[in-house]
Amino acid sequence: MQTSHPYDDLTPETILEAVETTGVRCTGALLALNSYENRVYRVDTEADGFQVAKFYRPARWSDEAILEEHAFTHELAEHEIPVVPPLTHAGRTLHEYRGFRFALFAWRPARMAELNTADDFRVLGRYVGRLHAVGRATRFRHRITLTAANYGEAAVQRLAGCALLPDELRDSFAAITRLVLDRLRDAYPPDAAPTIRLHGDLHLGNVLWGAQGPILVDLDDCLMGPRVQDLWMLLSGERAERERQLEDILSGYTQFASFDSAELALVEPLRTLRLLHYNAWIAARWDDPAFPRSFPWFATGRHWQDLILTLREQLAALDEPPLSWSG
Repeated sequence: MQTSHPYDDLTPETILEAVETTGVRCTGALLALNSYENRVYRVDTEADGFQVAKFYRPARWSDEAILEEHAFTHELAEHEIPVVPPLTHAGRTLHEYRGFRFALFAWRPARMAELNTADDFRVLGRYVGRLHAVGRATRFRHRITLTAANYGEAAVQRLAGCALLPDELRDSFAAITRLVLDRLRDAYPPDAAPTIRLHGDLHLGNVLWGAQGPILVDLDDCLMGPRVQDLWMLLSGERAERERQLEDILSGYTQFASFDSAELALVEPLRTLRLLHYNAWIAARWDDPAFPRSFPWFATGRHWQDLILTLREQLAALDEPPLSWSG
């Protein structure tokens, strides 16, 4: 009998059997960690204590794209940038068991990052600058480049066809997204800024803080894009507060990498693209039972009304002057 979703076959027994195919012996203790796109577990091993097993979503990435992520993470680790590279077993970092591709990682206990002081922002800025100094050395061959087309136009197409979009809101949604996409094509053309290898999804949820400082995790969305993509999501609050945070981050960042202030004009286009992409991601994953459980609000008319309102606000934000930086 066919199951409703591929992850239904990823039972605790399958997880432990998969890990043990790498030569690692498990005690049987298993803890599911917070993850939606993939399935991630902390497993207890007999010889090395806790390890993390990440099972990649079927059909989401090619083997080449995953291996490129692994190679980039190892490259960063070799330059002493605080990431958690996949472990190598029998010369490989990517493994397969019963149709599931997976990788193992060391367990790094740490707390969620909180940027409370100017020095916290400067420290994190230094690490992002070092990451970008490595990222600019070469290019990805098998991972996407962040553009208005693949993050915006594709997302709007997905959302417009979503059965959860109420019929009475379809015309309003089509009208605002048409205006937003037209504006994005002007504000974020393909040649808007040089592209380098990036973390790609660098928000505070993907920054842990350990005894030695920040740890940058979850590089499975690494891509080619403008440098500011790895900076703007670290900013929060009103405009004046975000500009102070930006000053502190870039004071650390520019110790290791250059930054062109012209890229600050891309912050609101990138924010708009992320809004569209995030909603389209949920729509695309709605057949995964974990998504209706975790995002029940996505199926409500109120959410779609709020999304249309937010897009109208973003359309206005696209015409505001960019954040300023004294550098």
